[in-house]
Amino acid sequence: MSHKFILANAMLTALLLLCGPARAAAFDSGYTDINLDDCTIMSADDFGARWACPGYRGYPLYIAEGDLRFMVSYGFDAPNEFAATQTPPPFNYLGDKLEWRLSNKGGEFKPVATIVRYFVDDQDSDTDKQVLAVTQLAPGNTCHIGYVDATETADANIAARKIADRAGSFDCANDRPEYSTPFKAWRPPQ
Repeated sequence: MSHKFILANAMLTALLLLCGPARAAAFDSGYTDINLDDCTIMSADDFGARWACPGYRGYPLYIAEGDLRFMVSYGFDAPNEFAATQTPPPFNYLGDKLEWRLSNKGGEFKPVATIVRYFVDDQDSDTDKQVLAVTQLAPGNTCHIGYVDATETADANIAARKIADRAGSFDCANDRPEYSTPFKAWRPPQ
């Protein structure tokens, strides 16, 4: 065989391998806005409020506020999930975007976790700290699985995505959320 034939065959094989079907990514992100004006008020009084909001492609989103702290939960039974009562301890408010982590484990992308930015009161400063709360989405087991101090952590969004992409095996009743290092936004419970 000539060297030209072998070289042409090698180049053709390499080209076919490069042009073959691309392997789909295991995880991706989708985004929705957090705008309480687009939500339906479920209840409101002097002590707080609860809203039903549009989520990612119809996935139910529940937001509640009480004592100047926000809680975000998900699913058709969202008010009864662990996440419905979880919030950073300092006074806080939500950022305006919600990142949905999507997995194609079953052949199509479905939400498995979310990342929401909290702005938390820092009593030692005039500037609020920022915390990314990572929530696992699993009926009956929806809860915060990690927190990333976005004020102190370089590439905080990437760190939060790494936590989110481990969602699924976390036991909300028994496991403790992961905290980024350094974590200065507030003192995590011991």
